[in-house]
Amino acid sequence: MPRSAATGSLRFPDLALAIFALINFLSGCGGSSSSSQSVNADSYTISGTISPSSGGSGSTLTLSGPTAGSTTADGTGNYAFTGLANGTYVVSPAHSGYTFSPSTQAVTISGGNVSGVDFSATQETSRSVALSWIASSSVVSGYNVYRGTVDGGPYTKINPTLVTTLSYADAAVTSGNIYYYVCTSVDSAGLESIYSNQVSAQIP
Repeated sequence: MPRSAATGSLRFPDLALAIFALINFLSGCGGSSSSSQSVNADSYTISGTISPSSGGSGSTLTLSGPTAGSTTADGTGNYAFTGLANGTYVVSPAHSGYTFSPSTQAVTISGGNVSGVDFSATQETSRSVALSWIASSSVVSGYNVYRGTVDGGPYTKINPTLVTTLSYADAAVTSGNIYYYVCTSVDSAGLESIYSNQVSAQIP
């Protein structure tokens, strides 16, 4: 008797899924990975010197632009700002008792370090106004000195204690300003006279 054939069914895998799995496998064997991160190597320096060193040493330099910051010049007046990207910056020096030339400098970084951003420091000259007056015809204990910045006043008393001489030096003045002065006499009872005539002083 002939043997009867067994019955059953065969199932083939989904071809599309097989191709997708193969592609994923092959892509994982490549020499590079899409998750790697690029490193930004653009990092540059602005540097310079403030001379003479007596004015440069200890000066504070402020940087503004794409990156802001500040630094202090060393004992020979050298300074540097590091880790900067391309762009235009402004460097400004400051040091109490000194003025700088130029007062600021604009610096553009374009793919390289920038050196030679130099400044000259000049020590400010001490300025004062010497005042003197004729003694009062009355018996007085002393005098008060008043100063204003507007012709004709108002005025503010500038001597901390009664002036017992016939002169006074005002050292709290600023270059480029005009000051107006008057004085009064004060008797033993503390009574104060009216203002004297006004004098002016222009500070260079």
